Formats: sequence, C-alpha cells, structure tokens
Amino acid sequence: MSTTTPPRRAFDALIAEHGLGFGGDYNPEQWTPDVWREDVELMREAGVNLVTVGVFSWAMIEPTPGAREWGWLDEVLDLLHAGGIAVDLASPVASPPPWLGMRHPETLPVDRDGVRLIPGSRNQFSPASRVYREHAAAITRDLAERYAGHPAVCMWHVGNEYGQVDHGDEAAREFRLWLGRRYGTIEALNEAWGTAFWSQRYADFDEILPPRRMPYLVNPTQSLDFRRYSSDQLRECYRELRDVIRATGAAQPITTNFMGFHALTDYWAWADDVDVVSDDQYPDPASSDSPADIALVQDLMRSLGRGRSWVLMEQAISATSWREHNLPKSPLRARRDSLQAVARGADAVCYFQWRQAKAGAERFHSAMLPHAGSDSDVFRGVRRQGEDLKKLTAVAGARVPAEVAILFDWSSWWAGEEPARPTERLSTMTEVTRWYRELWRRGVVADVVPAASDLAGYRTILVPHSYIVTPETASALRTAVDAGAHVVIGPFSGVADENAQVLTGRSPVLLRDLLGVSGEEWGAVPDAGSPLAPADDWDAGRAVAQPHAGILAERLRAEDADVLARHADGDLAGIPAITRRTVGTGAAWYVGAVLDQATLSAVIADALAAAGITDALGGPAGLLPDGLEAVRRGDVLFLLNHADTRTDITVTGSHVDLLTGEETIDSVGIAPGEVRALTERRTW
Repeated sequence: MSTTTPPRRAFDALIAEHGLGFGGDYNPEQWTPDVWREDVELMREAGVNLVTVGVFSWAMIEPTPGAREWGWLDEVLDLLHAGGIAVDLASPVASPPPWLGMRHPETLPVDRDGVRLIPGSRNQFSPASRVYREHAAAITRDLAERYAGHPAVCMWHVGNEYGQVDHGDEAAREFRLWLGRRYGTIEALNEAWGTAFWSQRYADFDEILPPRRMPYLVNPTQSLDFRRYSSDQLRECYRELRDVIRATGAAQPITTNFMGFHALTDYWAWADDVDVVSDDQYPDPASSDSPADIALVQDLMRSLGRGRSWVLMEQAISATSWREHNLPKSPLRARRDSLQAVARGADAVCYFQWRQAKAGAERFHSAMLPHAGSDSDVFRGVRRQGEDLKKLTAVAGARVPAEVAILFDWSSWWAGEEPARPTERLSTMTEVTRWYRELWRRGVVADVVPAASDLAGYRTILVPHSYIVTPETASALRTAVDAGAHVVIGPFSGVADENAQVLTGRSPVLLRDLLGVSGEEWGAVPDAGSPLAPADDWDAGRAVAQPHAGILAERLRAEDADVLARHADGDLAGIPAITRRTVGTGAAWYVGAVLDQATLSAVIADALAAAGITDALGGPAGLLPDGLEAVRRGDVLFLLNHADTRTDITVTGSHVDLLTGEETIDSVGIAPGEVRALTERRTW
C-alpha cells in the first residue's frame, strides 16, 4: 500500500479488490497454535476475508511492565495472510493488564459515589489518567512500528467501544482545564451555569468538581458540560493513539468501533477523526420493532460518514450473553441482519466473535464458530452469508440516496433528559425512534443530521425533539422551508440555549416566526391522555380512530398557522395541538404534544406527501406490507421480509435477484425471513 494513498481511498480500494468484508473479532490468544491453523482453514471455508485481532491482548503482549511478547502475534498474522485473510489490527488499550492498576491506582476510574473500580473486568481505566495514556501510547507505538508494513494489516482499530466515564481526581483536573478552554474566565462560567441559583457561584476553576453524588439535583449545565468533556476526553484518547500509529508511517485506514446512539459519546464530534465509520450493533431479537430501530442506527452511521460506506464491526450471530433473557437469532435472522446493514451502506459485516470462548465472562455469547464446532446450523449459516456477500460485490461503494433528514444533536439529548423537567417520561430517543419507524414502514430512507446543518437538498426534515435550538439551527430550518422543504418539529423543542438555560418569551422562542405559533407553558398530560379533535379539512387526521396526546402538551396559540387538531376537552380544551404554516411551496409543522402513534403517522404521511417524497419502489410513500423493508442502494433494490408470512409486491419491470439469479417481471415474492437484492435486467 502506497504511503501516498489517502486512508479512506485505501479502504475503498481494499473493498473494490476483495469484495465486501466478512468476518469478526478473532482472539487467538485464548487458544493454542493448533487451533489457529484450524481457524484459518474454517475461515477460508466460510468466505471470511477480514478479522479484527488484538482488541484484548495487552496482557499477552506486555505481561510485565515494559516486556514485549510478539512471537504469538507474528505467527497469527503470518497464518492469516497466508490464508488470504486481511487483518484489522487493534491497539489493545481497552483493557489494561492488572499490573497497571495495581501499580498505578490513579489509572483506575472512580464512579459517582467515589468508589474506585478495580481490575478484573474490562475497560478499567480513567481516560484522564496521564499514566494510563503514556502506557497506552507506548504499546501502540511499538505495535505499529512492528506491524505497519505487515501485508496482512489492512486497517487499524484503536481501543474498543470508547465509553468510560471517570469522576475521580484525575478527571477533576482535566475537567477544570476543559472548562478553562471553553469559558476563558470563571465569570463567564458562572454566567453560563447560572450559579446565582442555590448559591453555587465559584471563585476559581479549582473549586469545581465532576458531578459526583450530591445532596440533591446537580446543576444541569454542569452536568451537560461534564458530558461534553467526557466525550471530548475519550476522543482525545483515540486521537492521541491514532496520531501515534500514523507517526510510524502506517498508511492504512484507522477506525474505532462506535455504538449507535451511544449516550456517552457525541459522534458528530468524532466522525471526522475516523477514516472509516465502524459500529457495533446488537438489536434485540425479542423486539418486533428492532428491524426499524437498527435501520435508524445504520442510517446514522452512513450519515456520520457523509454518505460513504461504513463497517458493521460487531453483531451477534445468535444470542448475546448480557441481556437478562437472551433470545437466539436463527441463521435466517442473522443473515437478514447482515444484509440489512449492506442495504443501508455497509461495505463490511463482522461479528463478535469468530470462535466462541470457553472461559471468561462472555463464554455464552454466540460466535461464528460455536462450541459445537463447524457441524452446526450456526456455522452453516455463516457459510451461506459468505456466499451471499460475494454475490453483492456490485453494491460495494454505492450510496444510499435520501431526501428526508432527521435532526439529532447529542448536547440537546443530554440537556433534554436532565431531571426536574415538566415530565421525565419524555425521552429524546423514544421520540426519534417513534418518528423514524413511520419512515421505515413506508420504505423511506433518512439521513441523520446534526444541528445547524446545511439542509439543502432535503425535501422533508423531521425534528422529533430538540430541547436545545441555537440561532444557527433556527436559521437553517428557516432557510430550508423558504426553499420549499416541509419541516415537522416535535414537542418541547427549542426550549433552551446551548448552555441549557431556558429561553425566555413565548416558546419556541427562536422558531416562533417560522412556525406561526407560540406557547406559554409546558405541562404533563394525565395518564388518561388528552383526546384530540382534528380540523374538518384535515382528512389524514380525521381518518385516525381515536386521536389523542399523552405525556406532555403545550399551551399554544396559533398566530400565523393553520390548526390541524385541537385538544378536545379538559384544561387544554380548544388549545391547538398540531399546526401547519405554509411558506411558498414549503411548510412548517408544529406538533405541540406527544401524539399517539396513529396520529403521528398521519402527520408524517401528510408531510411526506406534500413534499412529493417517494418510497424505494418509486411510488408514493404509503405504508408497505407489515414487516417489509425496502431500501435502494445504488442500482440495487433490497427487499427484506421481517414478517412471519410471505409477501408479494409489485416491482415494475424486469429484474434479476443478485442473491438467487432468479428473474422477476412486475411482481416479486419474498418468503418469511428472506431477502431480495434486485437489479434491473438488461438486454444487450
């Protein structure tokens, strides 16, 4: 690999040459060399061409301080290369060896209650600890210097599932430094945090501590800033090691595994620091909504990479071991999950892990090669997936077009779920998920976009819940509507500024002119709910059997907007619940209450129709048959049947299924659990 090849292009070239990536975490240190040789043969049999090595191998490489044991890793990488299997080589810093914490207890994290955690599990490090970071940099540097030129190494994997939070003295020191950089002066911090409340005013940064256990509620801005700091601190750990690897001359792409909508890390801030976006996904087989919910995560991953392909780094081939009740996936379900990721932009699908562990905490977590060995349904399913992915090389690098955007911001999520709100039942992620499911049911793909994005090109923009709205975000939404977009904004949005201080005036203050509606109070809704009366001319709303609101509603008045539905009785009787303000060919909708799913569906369907949004089949974005997922990636139409019954659907024209070779004309049948990958049949 040329040192002048940009890392992202190196990844794309790898996929172009070898096809879609397929494999998983490989932990050879748990096994003897004779097993390694068997592993390589079985990997070849299964079509595996990519494995991650070394994630938890720090203690094997450095059994005592300063030691380096490379022999076993040399042999493993040589075996894999000889077998034609590329390696995503991990910097093994996620789980330091026990000796580090025992000799340097300041490297161990402290929880909110002041309890210092001990070695014996994993992730037992403080991201703020300079001693930890020195040791992590040292082993990473030596690893990269030794293997940067090894022909097996196609990618570098820094850390693992970054998500550690520390409340100890190491964190206190770094938090103060972070605050100093953010605010400059203690006076500016006091203003931003509103420390006049409850006599919290600080005289110096040295007086500030992480939000440890307190007698009562934590200052919400202190909590928000600590979340921002914690994400940034983890990011600095990643960037430090990324730069160490790059300084050795390593030219391969560098990544780390994200975790979907992870509550502890702001991936908008991280996205440009990875050469390839990678993610770990573990949808719950027990949930009928999991196909739609994981599709949202996959759309996020594609969006983080600005539409480029991404890597599904981890998933379960059957059961996990960390839920209270772990339902296994069937081989058909595991296949469908992998192909769903490919349909939504993944160029590699991998599992945790290759060979099922016989010892340790994850001994019952499924693996591609289970305890029962290769004579198993699980492994036969793995072989089938390897064959499938070879047939889908045509989609490698292809994009997934989207004309719909969902606005999502981590800081707003954090601030919007602090305690002492009108209701703690309103959840940002619950609302984002509920709104997205309506797109999924209609075969409509969405990009997930950060606050204050350039929204040009999107015809429908959904804002399910954005507690924080800045002037920049308000301006971007206004510009989009002026350009003809249809924007739908959900309840309890635009409440606060970037410091989580409530904006004063009629709400949502910065969106009032856009929406043509304003409110004076947010209130929790009684458990019985609030019935809604749709306007006579809102046909979509009147088609809902029993429209109602729950959880939270706002006392609104319409100023320059049409009222589509009002509260029908109770204290809010006559108050607008759903409004729409038309602006040229665009419109701004406000949903001033948490709607039942059927009414929410009617609002989103109306907005999609008004914007002329079509589904993946090319028709109006109406409801698809239950359980059917439709996604178009490049020239390929993916149809995934998540239902227990066969689905037949019209797909106009002649097509060939890349997975089966079957030709179809105008109608396609999809058996339960099956997947179709259709491309137009061409005659030459």
